Amino acid sequence: MAGRPDAGTLRRYRRACDYLAAAMIHLKDNVLLTEPLRPEHLKPRPLGHWGTCPGLTLIYAGLDRLIAETGQRTLLVTGPGHGAPAIHANLWLEGTHAEYDAGLSRDGRGLAALVRRFSWPGGFPSHLSPEVPGVIHEGGELGYALATAFGAAFDDPGLLVACVVGDGEAETGPTAASWHSPKFTGSGDGRVLPILHLNGYKISSPTLYESMSATELERYFAGCGWTPLLVDVRGADNPDELLGTALSRAHAHDGGPPPMIVLRSEKGFGLPSAAPDGTPLAGTFHAHQVPLPGAAGDPEQLAALERWLRSYRPEELFDADGVPAPDLLDVPPEPGLRLGRVPQANGGLLREDLPLPDTGMFAIDVRGPGSTDASAPEVLGAWLAELVREAPENFRVVCPDELQSNKLGALLDATPRQFDRAVPGYTEHLGGRGRVLEVLSEHLCQGWLEGYLLTGRHGLFPCYEAFVSIVDSMVNQYAKFLKMSGEVPWRAPVASLNYLLSSDGWRQDHNGYSHQGPGFINQMLTKKASTTRVYLPPDANTLLHTMRRCLASTDLINVVVAGKQGGPQWLSHDDAAVHCRAGAAEWPWAGTGSGAPDVVLACAGTTPTVETLAAAALLRERAPGLKVRVVNVVDLLSLCPADRHPHGLSAEEFTDCFGKAVPVVFAFHGYPSAVHEVLHGRAGSGRFHVHGYLEEGTTTTPFDLLASNRMSRHDLAADAVRRARGWASEGGDIARALVAERDEVLEQSYRDGQDPEGITGWRWPG
Repeated sequence: MAGRPDAGTLRRYRRACDYLAAAMIHLKDNVLLTEPLRPEHLKPRPLGHWGTCPGLTLIYAGLDRLIAETGQRTLLVTGPGHGAPAIHANLWLEGTHAEYDAGLSRDGRGLAALVRRFSWPGGFPSHLSPEVPGVIHEGGELGYALATAFGAAFDDPGLLVACVVGDGEAETGPTAASWHSPKFTGSGDGRVLPILHLNGYKISSPTLYESMSATELERYFAGCGWTPLLVDVRGADNPDELLGTALSRAHAHDGGPPPMIVLRSEKGFGLPSAAPDGTPLAGTFHAHQVPLPGAAGDPEQLAALERWLRSYRPEELFDADGVPAPDLLDVPPEPGLRLGRVPQANGGLLREDLPLPDTGMFAIDVRGPGSTDASAPEVLGAWLAELVREAPENFRVVCPDELQSNKLGALLDATPRQFDRAVPGYTEHLGGRGRVLEVLSEHLCQGWLEGYLLTGRHGLFPCYEAFVSIVDSMVNQYAKFLKMSGEVPWRAPVASLNYLLSSDGWRQDHNGYSHQGPGFINQMLTKKASTTRVYLPPDANTLLHTMRRCLASTDLINVVVAGKQGGPQWLSHDDAAVHCRAGAAEWPWAGTGSGAPDVVLACAGTTPTVETLAAAALLRERAPGLKVRVVNVVDLLSLCPADRHPHGLSAEEFTDCFGKAVPVVFAFHGYPSAVHEVLHGRAGSGRFHVHGYLEEGTTTTPFDLLASNRMSRHDLAADAVRRARGWASEGGDIARALVAERDEVLEQSYRDGQDPEGITGWRWPG
């Protein structure tokens, strides 16, 4: 175990890190100031955030000392990821950068490469990112660091997750919710140590927490369930000792509310007090980003920049060859405990495959299309319960809307909801060590699951479809993280992020317009083909196969949409397996005639499948000579051209489904634009006429909702017979009759307050 660095060594170590951070922001050459600083030594586009860097290095050095003293395995989650220069400096000095990239060796050559690469084309971005060792959280969009940290700590009792929360980030709603995360941890989980870095300013204004007194801060965090430790290093001669004492107290804390640290520091300390034009710098918001941005063209700023950089006395910290002084290299802990090397930060190395149960043991017995009814999520819930029994340590379900509401209550037969507080009044399935985390915060669920997956575990996020969009920006950030991770050779694959949207807008019988929003699918279609998948299984057996596939996959974001209400089941377990492998396929039993069809009825989604099959049945009666082909799509991205998406059907497979030059009436679960987007690039895609959600809705009957969005069986059948080849004349009369029948059904629904039995009790005629 490394010895305890003394205060003088820690100060020198921080001087070296702060110098490197400042150099990364400003310099491209002359990185050790071995000659006078000239404009050609500066980056043409200086980028970076200096203001948080000195505080981050103070924290990093303090954690290094704590780890060296205690041997505590520690993961660092950095909320202010824009302070990346500080993290890079520490990673370089501890040797981690060189272990992953020989070009960043701890000598003059590696130092020059480090400084030049920061915010440089082809180099490191200005924020933390997957290319940086030790990172599981980029900190681009602020608000999610603390939830991610707790996700990393679940089910890892030997781990300490130190989480730096910037005081600007702390103003966000997700961070406010995250302070309650300890209420969901148990004895089998690791510990999270939040460090609120309170340096007073955002880009151009004070933070909310800057306005709070020490008493207010203590009361606020105590009220959230913490033991707050306040550390104020502004103007202190011994900031390392002040922070070190708090870190030691936090580590030794045993019993009672968990500790957290509020670290007050001066914004951008180490800067000159003012710029040459008199603009105040240190301790103000002017220190937030690039302190002296005009140095390349302003001799006074250039001179001020040189004085500032030389104030760190780099010649005392690095030898003539750029090698750090030996005492600086003694500060980081032994290699296996360095913050940049903790295995949880490359969680794919720790990932083990889930023991996925045999889906056949839970399948619905379907002896003929529509011969039995079931709720697909209820069937899936029993399978998931068995998975929980077989994988009690590395699989979690996070849910903001209650499992019971999403028809996944069977999970609670295998595990309680984990919650570490006594609750007055009546409760069920609550408390103890559980696999389920329920909280009415989509942000917390997303952050917890991201942290859990990125540290090597597996999980599922069931949610109401309309409200999963609350995490649109979070999943956008995560998709970018996965995309970049796939381009980093040393990052091992992690388990996929899996969404189950089981409360969809077509059957929100007791809710209204606010609960009708399928836009999350469209959000997923904006992401890279290497990252996202969208599945719309039409029944329970296809849902079982789909979810098994998703939980076995890696480095993906899988969105599975499956209506939770009971309904007819279409495919046997074996037929469902074949269908899911194909992604899209004809259902011959549902069509009419042989050979080339006059029209194709296609569908994707639980309710659209029912309406499409009902439309096909109507056409058998009303247009018996019409040749209809029925195609079901379970994998939305199979519609993409094969050169645009790995799941795309080949041209031959696509023709086998949809024919050539045949009109296609497509009933889609979500917005029609999603289907048009995935079809882009397919020859003849203009023949697809997509019905879907048209942003019409209210609290009403299911049939009224369908009809108002032109998605009822009558609308689909009428459109099909109007567009069918060779049916222009006769098809018009049939279509008008179908629309009139639709309106009669609507009149009855409005009169009775419910849809007629002929709609709700409809079954495939066989």
